[in-house]
Amino acid sequence: MNTQTPMPRATLQDVAREANVSSATVDRVLNGRDGVRARTREVVLQTARRLGYISESSTPENSAQTPTTIQLAFLLPAGTNAFINTLHQQIEAQAAARPDLSVKITRIEGFNPQTVAAHLLALRGQVAGVGLIAQDHPLVREAIRALAQSGTQVLTLATDIQSVPRLAYVGIDNRQAGRLAGQLMGRLLPANQPAKAALFAGSLAYRGHEEREMGFRHILREEFPHIQILELREIMDDRQRARAETSALLNQHPDLAAIYNVGGGTSGIASELRARGLEHRVVFVCHEATESNKAFLLDGTVDAVIDQNPRVEAREALNLLAAAARGQPYTYIPPRLQLVLRENLPDE
Repeated sequence: MNTQTPMPRATLQDVAREANVSSATVDRVLNGRDGVRARTREVVLQTARRLGYISESSTPENSAQTPTTIQLAFLLPAGTNAFINTLHQQIEAQAAARPDLSVKITRIEGFNPQTVAAHLLALRGQVAGVGLIAQDHPLVREAIRALAQSGTQVLTLATDIQSVPRLAYVGIDNRQAGRLAGQLMGRLLPANQPAKAALFAGSLAYRGHEEREMGFRHILREEFPHIQILELREIMDDRQRARAETSALLNQHPDLAAIYNVGGGTSGIASELRARGLEHRVVFVCHEATESNKAFLLDGTVDAVIDQNPRVEAREALNLLAAAARGQPYTYIPPRLQLVLRENLPDE
């Protein structure tokens, strides 16, 4: 007869590691002692409850109780986007460590609003909360409204959808990210010398991609008017399409000086630059510190990566949806916008 090995209960050391504090700090918080800042105390308690070390309703002095299982769903775009794949893995891994949650992740055609809307409507009455990455489209907005009216909490991930009854947006400030890319590119290119820059996007139907483009254009116009932005090319986060578009662009503009890719498909752009021996001549700024992008940083094909932490986004999305399902408050901790160069590669 087969038996299942019970999942080991979280330890005080697990709480300390996840909260990024010392075991002594966790001990002080859980025993109600002084000497801990209010924000640190809140993070420790939230982490302890999430790991099941104490119950959602308990005070630090009370013992843990088994929480009610909450049904959640996530809709993420299908495809080769490495950031989306990493986010998927993080949601899956963190949900597996939480016995209070039952999470289903579905990968769908993200560039098709009809498909997204149909999946959202099918979740009415089935789950307590939904997290999604989707285009800002009328069909998607109406589906979110219908889902919210049914009592399901909805939050957006990585790219926002506004004017809908969503619980929260979990992600970076994408306009700020675009401005950061533009400022960095302007500093890396020769000062006050005319230069051509290419702009790639997955799809401007994603508000996040549109906001990055807007921020990028604004700062170049304000501070680096000598840099000419060529026509934007949408590559649908597809590496093959990205390579083909890069090839066509370089054939038309052999004096291209820089590239900013606001979405996925970076490996396709990098492959074409390498094939032409341009990996150290063209300034290349992109997003997400994935394993492949780290390799491009190391060999000099990519000059800088603007990163958002998928581990933090997964954690915050799960915490927000779980707290909302229980009618409890939760203080959202947004992911930090990070500029990654070859000398400060993250270890995760």
